[in-house]
Amino acid sequence: MPRAVYVLGLAIFAQGTSELMLAGLLPEMAADLGVSVPRAGLLISAFAIGMLAGAPVLAVLTLRWPRRRSLLVFLALFALTHVVGALTPGYGVLFATRVAGAFVYAGFWAVAAVVAVGLVPDGARGKAMGIVAGGLTLATIVGLPAGTVIGQHLGWRAAFWTVAAMSALAMAGVAATVPPGRPQGRVPRVRDELRALTLPRVWLTYATTSLATGALLVTFSYLGAMLTGTTGLAERWVPAVLALYGVGALIGIAIGGRTADTRALPTLYTGIAGLAAVSAALALTAGSTVPVIVLVFLLGTFGFATNPTLNTRVFTLTDGAPTLAAAGNVAAFNVGITAGPWLGGLALDAGAGYRATAWIGAALAVTALAPVALGQVAGRRPTADEAEGAGGHTRLPAAAGQ
Repeated sequence: MPRAVYVLGLAIFAQGTSELMLAGLLPEMAADLGVSVPRAGLLISAFAIGMLAGAPVLAVLTLRWPRRRSLLVFLALFALTHVVGALTPGYGVLFATRVAGAFVYAGFWAVAAVVAVGLVPDGARGKAMGIVAGGLTLATIVGLPAGTVIGQHLGWRAAFWTVAAMSALAMAGVAATVPPGRPQGRVPRVRDELRALTLPRVWLTYATTSLATGALLVTFSYLGAMLTGTTGLAERWVPAVLALYGVGALIGIAIGGRTADTRALPTLYTGIAGLAAVSAALALTAGSTVPVIVLVFLLGTFGFATNPTLNTRVFTLTDGAPTLAAAGNVAAFNVGITAGPWLGGLALDAGAGYRATAWIGAALAVTALAPVALGQVAGRRPTADEAEGAGGHTRLPAAAGQ
């Protein structure tokens, strides 16, 4: 596996730490900025807003740029937003930096995906994306608690400085490992990229991504509260159980990375069906400690096993015009990240209890199986029209990741 793929995963780790760490810093930030904790929590929503918009917009604006330049610019801007955020005394400026930082982070995700799959043979795409996406899993296990500890002992601004420093280190790694120059073969054209988005199977893939991600996040977002409020687990044990979820996620993404290229559909069916079953089992056994602990581990395993396939499937459909399609997939992930917790919040506001979030996760996962099946049916039809829709290209140029 090229070193650049691992560097991209570490860059995602650095940026993903910022995405996640605010969950442990809200009380300190609220007190320092002179706002309520719920208003400080809107800084998390600000990041989601930037992520939703950033990938498609930046994919188009930087389409003809050399990939390495795009990645370096995105990382530099991301680091800058954290420097400004660490220095600002006001909530409004910090909110703006969260939107701007997430905006370029989404752009980095989209281009990094194209680079990763372009640097490896077709049969290693899933493994490459497993490594890149594993950076976010590592941020969940290491970055989130580390950022919380730094913020609690040195102040939340120190956590922002740490992210800025890690982003600068990631820039050095990208500069040293990602090949320079413009993508070879053909000159990228926005028209080809847009035509690729007319393929029905691409949108079915986006639907699968959003639904499967929402199915996982609706349960995970309220998992800590479920563990203490419904299961009756002591608060001191919650971090350990969440760490077990992270271990399961790492195992799942490692397995999924090995099967994404050769057994994509079985991976999706197994992972999503498993997620549905585990979510339903959590809802049924939420009051029993031992079953819940086992199921939390399995939630991470099944939830992340589909991640490499969801990340690489659009490339098999739009090999001639992958950049905007990858950006759309990043947006699809963030639709699920946003919609899942929102649906869970609606259920909780209605007084349904934490078990309801797991039931919603099960329902979303079952629904996610439908676009997988529809895409399989569509895939059995002649693909000449699809090739035409993707600009007539059937293979990703060898140096497209450069």
